[in-house]
Amino acid sequence: MSLIADEIVRFSSVLKIAYNFLTGRAYLKRKKFREKQKLVSVPLPFSDLPFAAGTVPVFPIRMHNFKINQYLTYLGTASNIFGWKGVSNFLSFVKNLGISEVSKIVDDIIEDVIREINEKYNEMYDIGIEGGISSDFCYGLKSLVGMNLSKSRNVDAYMNVTIRCSAFNKYLESLSAINNEPRPIWIDIPPRNIGNALELLTDNVSHALSDFEQLTGNTISDNMLRNHFNISNQVKRAYNTIIYDISASDFYPCNPATFSEIMSLLNITFIDYNSNATRYRDNMNSLVNEMRERIRKHIGMDVSDMPRIFVTPIFGGWEPKTHDYIYELGGRALYADWGLLKLLEELPISPSNNPVEEYARFLLNATQTGIGCDNDKLTDSYLRMAKELNADGVVFIQLFGCHSISNCYRMLRDKVRKELEIPITAITFNKIGENIEQVKTRIGAFMEMF
Repeated sequence: MSLIADEIVRFSSVLKIAYNFLTGRAYLKRKKFREKQKLVSVPLPFSDLPFAAGTVPVFPIRMHNFKINQYLTYLGTASNIFGWKGVSNFLSFVKNLGISEVSKIVDDIIEDVIREINEKYNEMYDIGIEGGISSDFCYGLKSLVGMNLSKSRNVDAYMNVTIRCSAFNKYLESLSAINNEPRPIWIDIPPRNIGNALELLTDNVSHALSDFEQLTGNTISDNMLRNHFNISNQVKRAYNTIIYDISASDFYPCNPATFSEIMSLLNITFIDYNSNATRYRDNMNSLVNEMRERIRKHIGMDVSDMPRIFVTPIFGGWEPKTHDYIYELGGRALYADWGLLKLLEELPISPSNNPVEEYARFLLNATQTGIGCDNDKLTDSYLRMAKELNADGVVFIQLFGCHSISNCYRMLRDKVRKELEIPITAITFNKIGENIEQVKTRIGAFMEMF
């Protein structure tokens, strides 16, 4: 995933988000050992209850030590003195000097960040394979197993939310075999065809909160839930603005390749908000403001003649070079997994609402129309998202070992061709860096249609 450095360094918010992701190990060690806070592993964007309970949610890969380019570390130190905006302005100034040796240093800062994230994902995949994970599991689950085999000793609890994917639920059940010391905190989402599903799920959320209270020794009030929901809503509002208002617009604040890199970074960091909800909210709001300011000044790129290619799903694994190939061939890749799966819906925070019931309703809605629904409703969700993005084409990622989403492609293809009348193609994926030439060939043939 080669990020266009001369564009990205101008977004101080993106530098902060990337820095906070990669320095997670030191941050989490401080939280656990100095501040005595509890770390809770989250594999998907279900961090609301851990945050509200006063614990620290963590996507396990962030507990690893990334070989961060030394200049990125220097940037973190410099930001303490000059602020991230000052660092961003300095990097932009350096790039504008046009000195090739200095310019390459700036490029290396970003390229090393992206390369190391992908290399770490593949490393976790290999650990999962070596640990004996079933070959039936997809890339995402194999990587999650690798993360927990290597780092579960550092967490105090697992946040387990059952979804439609049977393999994912088997993975959750297997966590105790990896390490039975962390407390498993379960939220079982009942089948959608049960008449009292909301009541059952509300009760299950209440039980999960009781488990968090036992873990922390603190009482979780309704106001604590509402306070976090308020912060989470602001994050989702900013994310939705970037997806629906900016990525689907005719003028970008940067070139489309850079924009796709930003979206893929958000897709990863949204899982646990980089373990700090208020900081992440501030960074997201700053990112929206930076993008809007550049657009207002007409700094960026006119993309009105570039076809919008909706690439999905990517949360279980995908080849990051996909959006590079799309850009090279005159298109722009749009990523919107969390919106598609209804995980960017805001939560009511009025004192007249029961926050536990509202969170249960949020999960149930995601189950009924997004992450847990049947193939017919899931494909309808893809169509809905493609319409909302005004997509000109769809690239569907078929993961090896995925039996819950990848098998809906034929139904999706028929619906897209019949109802939207736009091109659609599928790309198979097993591991980052494999079959790149095949991906390039398939994307090339697909883009010729435009």
